[in-house]
Amino acid sequence: MTHRLHKTVAVTTTAVAMALTAGLPAGAAPADGADLVALSVESGELRLDVRSDGRTYTDPHQVRFIASGQPVGVIPDDPAFAFLGRPGAPAWSLQDGSPFSTFDTTAITKGDVTLELASIEGPGTFAAYTLSEWGRPTLLLDSDGHRSTRLPAGKRTGGVVWLFDAAGDYRVTLRATSHTGAQTLRDEAVYTVSIPAGAQAGPAKQSPPAQQSAPAGTTAAESTIAKKAAAAATSAATVTATGRKVISDGHVDMGPVLDDGRLTIRLKDDSTTPPTWREPADVTLKVTDKALIDVPSGAGYAFLGKAGDKVYLLPQSQQAGIVWPGWNTQHESVVKGTKGNVTWRLKQVSGPGRFKLFLTGSFGTPEVLFDSAKALPQQLAIAPNTHAHGNWAFTEAGIYQLTVEMTATTTAGKSLSDTRILTVAVGNSTSTGDGGSSGQNGDGGAATDGKGSGGGLAKTGTDIMSIAGGGALLLIAGVAVVVLARRRRSEPGHVSTPDPS
Repeated sequence: MTHRLHKTVAVTTTAVAMALTAGLPAGAAPADGADLVALSVESGELRLDVRSDGRTYTDPHQVRFIASGQPVGVIPDDPAFAFLGRPGAPAWSLQDGSPFSTFDTTAITKGDVTLELASIEGPGTFAAYTLSEWGRPTLLLDSDGHRSTRLPAGKRTGGVVWLFDAAGDYRVTLRATSHTGAQTLRDEAVYTVSIPAGAQAGPAKQSPPAQQSAPAGTTAAESTIAKKAAAAATSAATVTATGRKVISDGHVDMGPVLDDGRLTIRLKDDSTTPPTWREPADVTLKVTDKALIDVPSGAGYAFLGKAGDKVYLLPQSQQAGIVWPGWNTQHESVVKGTKGNVTWRLKQVSGPGRFKLFLTGSFGTPEVLFDSAKALPQQLAIAPNTHAHGNWAFTEAGIYQLTVEMTATTTAGKSLSDTRILTVAVGNSTSTGDGGSSGQNGDGGAATDGKGSGGGLAKTGTDIMSIAGGGALLLIAGVAVVVLARRRRSEPGHVSTPDPS
């Protein structure tokens, strides 16, 4: 990705949203973002699709990605990202932050899979790459030369970034080949991406959208479709359960629920079908030694400790065998019954070590959201209809109790709050006890960390990216929209900002 068109526009973050056109049923948002490449075999033929939820496949030929006219930032002066081109040049991403997109080959149980960039048409170049836990890139596809990559069969490859170096319209043709013994199957699909131009050059800014609005380049009809799909996505059946549970693998979100005029923080457990909303006091998140990792060198990660120190990390992109916590404001009661942002406050942390929550951007740069080593409480403003993930780090094994508060404003203008304790058992040898916390909420607990967690209200001190959620796929915040439609096949096809206070 070396040849550049020197068009400069204002820098901001982008997110991906997906809206279903009329005739396509809306489904629950997938737990881990967009399956932009979802491979399956049907009637002996390989299919290359986009998957908008856990069940629905759509031919990419009828998917139109409309990204923001503003880049996610500029290419870093880092040799690891040299494949992107000249440092300092602007770049546009289909999504920046949480969750990144996914390549899914779980339906291909044997053999190997090759994904090729068959052709690309557009004003600039394109690259697809993954990011490690520490933001180090691995190139998958590059229009300047790296035209094919091997994907492991039976696996989801998460944390995939799609990056472009110029505004305009693109047609990206991907070809998938599956080899199983003597059998070879192929399918090809065209991804249409539109990156509107029009912004002025300027410094990097991350400004949270106060309202959901149509992105530049979308029609009024598309905006209506997006809003309808966002509402439909939140209406998928869920249940509420009681009883203690330890969650050590799979996806779970923390978020508010409106119930009989009261705001309650719950945990959305996706290990069940339909998902189950649980009381935080009934749940312990178990972090096994599989999450233990070394702090990398470099000043960017000094907030975690010295290079080589061990930390337990629950990464922003899902990894098998590790619990994958996130946060959302997608419960139907909250989508319909509140307005504006939900404020999430970390009030207290008790535990043997430090707790950190941070994001990894498209260029691998960490951005700290919460840090128990600094004065608490700290707070984030979560945009409406958001689903997001970050990196949860714990510096020592043991029991942690995070006292969290969420505040929302009802459509009638009433402010509602709830405070709960989230219990995390870190390390294989740490007992989970009875599976829940001893207190029903933070007001009834006596959590203190004794390590700089007192004091007055403090912002996180970081200009944090904003990703607002919704739609049947992931996110909608006036920064990107994807419109789906039927075609050749018969079936229907996280991020937060500092509170301004």
